[in-house]
Amino acid sequence: MKRRLLLIASAATVATATLPTLAQAAWPERPVRILVSFPPGGSSDLVARLLSEKLSASLGMQFVVENKPGAAGTVAASALAQAKPDGYTLMLSNLTPFSVAPVRFPDTAYDPISDFDHVTYVGTVHLGLFASPSVGVSDLPAFIEMAKADPGLFEYGSSGVGSWGHIIAQHFQDETGAELFHIPYKGSGPMRLDFMGGVVPLMFDAVPQNLPSVQEGTAIPLAVSAPQRIASLPDVPTFVESGYDIVAENWLGVSAPKGVPDDIRETLDTALQEAMKMADVQAQFDNWGIIREPKTSDGFSDYVEAQLKQWTPLVMAVSE
Repeated sequence: MKRRLLLIASAATVATATLPTLAQAAWPERPVRILVSFPPGGSSDLVARLLSEKLSASLGMQFVVENKPGAAGTVAASALAQAKPDGYTLMLSNLTPFSVAPVRFPDTAYDPISDFDHVTYVGTVHLGLFASPSVGVSDLPAFIEMAKADPGLFEYGSSGVGSWGHIIAQHFQDETGAELFHIPYKGSGPMRLDFMGGVVPLMFDAVPQNLPSVQEGTAIPLAVSAPQRIASLPDVPTFVESGYDIVAENWLGVSAPKGVPDDIRETLDTALQEAMKMADVQAQFDNWGIIREPKTSDGFSDYVEAQLKQWTPLVMAVSE
């Protein structure tokens, strides 16, 4: 009788111990949100929508992109930090809310490292200085000469105060001695609409979403912020080639609130890595100018921390 009771108790213990694993293994059981910190149309939004489609197909549940722009990306990042760490709220994380905003706004309501699980590195995009044909220049030296001759005449757009476009534009002015007038927007999409409408003649913006305009001849790329020329704009020089110490990349990844169970993180990371190996995804990334390199989840977390340190002095220079 005693042996029988022990066997029953042991079986109950085993069954109870396996319940959390079985529950977690079922993820996702309902739609998953992917927050995007900018309006539709920017590089973060484009990548989030492509990856959500692949995740929906591979994991059998809908992954829904939710745009939450505002306050240099902190609206979306704050919402992520406050969400339950159950795998049902994710974010297409990027440079601005994690490497720029916490420095520019010391009262930001989250810590970019300790409050998140940075799960999967997606890739990086580079910045370009784009001119409208109405400016009448096709190369960087000619534009700098014009801008220096008439300080403050040329207006430029960025995706917001404290965005990487704003910071690199300020760095550009410091490096070249040109003086430009800043027009901040609430995201890249609205800025590009005004650029195409002739409202603003220049913009510092990520390369991917502007490639169609470059091909149409409605946006003239004067320089890119990559360390070497990029495949999507092979004829466009870098700022470094022109003698200016301007190198910047906007990293993209998928992040979650701190404390997501390990098995959910592994399932998500595996699904994302598989999606990014697909030929159509790789072709689209190449077309957008998104540069990939292998990174583990731990490597991605270390990278986010390193990027925060790298951008801190640049952001502080603009804030002063």
